[in-house]
Amino acid sequence: MTDERRDTVLVVDDSPETLGFVTEALKQTGIAVLVATSGEAALSICEKVTPDTILMDAVMPGLDGFDTCRRIKTYPSHKHVPVIFMTGLSETEHIVKALESGGVDFLTKPIDVDELKARIKVHLKNARSVQSAHVALDAAGRHLVAVSSEGTVLWSTPQIQNLLAKTGAADTSLFRLGRALGEWLEGPHAVDIRRRSFMLGLSENLAVQLHPLGRVGPDENLFRVTAEDEAGQQNALQDRFDLTKREAEVLIWIAKGKANKDIGEILGLSPRTVNKHLEQIFIKLGVENRASAAVRAAEVIYAL
Repeated sequence: MTDERRDTVLVVDDSPETLGFVTEALKQTGIAVLVATSGEAALSICEKVTPDTILMDAVMPGLDGFDTCRRIKTYPSHKHVPVIFMTGLSETEHIVKALESGGVDFLTKPIDVDELKARIKVHLKNARSVQSAHVALDAAGRHLVAVSSEGTVLWSTPQIQNLLAKTGAADTSLFRLGRALGEWLEGPHAVDIRRRSFMLGLSENLAVQLHPLGRVGPDENLFRVTAEDEAGQQNALQDRFDLTKREAEVLIWIAKGKANKDIGEILGLSPRTVNKHLEQIFIKLGVENRASAAVRAAEVIYAL
């Protein structure tokens, strides 16, 4: 069975001659063509449709191609749609501007039909590969999020949205998650080849463990997210070992390998107070050191 889905290209140009020429050339290859004669019209189309590729005239009255591309790239569904600029401008500064605004390629007018078809074919193939990869990740049920080096969330699997919905403010939590990842990427630990995981609290009852998976694009950094139900862990430890709420909180961080000083900073306690809690925890768990306490705690936590 053949795939009857036709690739769709949005052509944006204020010149009727260029629109007619490019549209006819693309239709000959079996591509479905959408047409916009201005940047504003292109944005209106993109609010309703996600094309596979966009051919964008750089110089147009009103909203030019560069600004139109920047605005299109703010739509989550269009972040990976390749934008190819068409223009009579060939200076390096214009090529750089096209790439900085989110474009992936640059065609100089007058357009060569064979070159146009070849470029479109390559970018359509790449775009379809990216889309297929994201669909596969979604179907696999993985909690994955990709962010730029500045902490902008580029995309996330549906499982991330479902997880963040538990906080009661999913949009805010996604922004906070992206910002935290951006700060991590700016730190010196980000270059550590071992890429150690770290924890982030999103609400009173929800903390997540972030596992860096590396860079998957020019500025696309991938992380796996593991949810940690701290409230559930605390309740389980309190019930199992007859701990107070504070003792359970301390024990959770002991199980995560934190030192007394770190635990104090996290919970707002002095190291001396943390040590006092530890003394009671050792007695209630029937152990003599923090390593044994961590093992006992892990047996309960990872059984949830």
